[in-house]
Amino acid sequence: MTTPIYGLMAEFDSPTALVRAARAAREKGYRKLDAYSPFPIEDLSGALDLHKNKLPLIVLAGGIAGLIAGYLLQYFVTVWYYPINIAGRPLHSWPSYVVIAFETTILFAALSAVLGLLALCGLPMPYHPVFNAPRFALASRNRFFLCIESRDPLFDRAQTGEFLLTLDPKEVSEVAH
Repeated sequence: MTTPIYGLMAEFDSPTALVRAARAAREKGYRKLDAYSPFPIEDLSGALDLHKNKLPLIVLAGGIAGLIAGYLLQYFVTVWYYPINIAGRPLHSWPSYVVIAFETTILFAALSAVLGLLALCGLPMPYHPVFNAPRFALASRNRFFLCIESRDPLFDRAQTGEFLLTLDPKEVSEVAH
């Protein structure tokens, strides 16, 4: 029986080889893959076909929740729980609620941005399995890596390894959990 692995990682010498390999892997049908580079590569996000980020929607939902919470907090306090009629003014005077509702909107949006970012990034994460790859320390210097994860539906240890070898990498290695 084979031991479970995180995935297979191919090492490349240049950013163009990495982008070419990422495009080939996407064309082959692999969807759970990631690339590692010592510097940002503009074409790489297009080659990996990265999904749209859900963080703006999370921040919007947090802001709307903050607006509603701030408004309802003031409404229930001034109209239901502690109604005081001062100089014949209405109990539900919405213009006076605007400032606090705005502040709670900002507060909830900021908190949802921080918590949403942490959740979407899978943080806190003590370590990532790719650091178990033998030569991955070179990713911070001058090497480029493409990792196809084992949770990909098309992943087969032998066939994926053969596919990565056709991309002319410097080395292909298994990434242990």
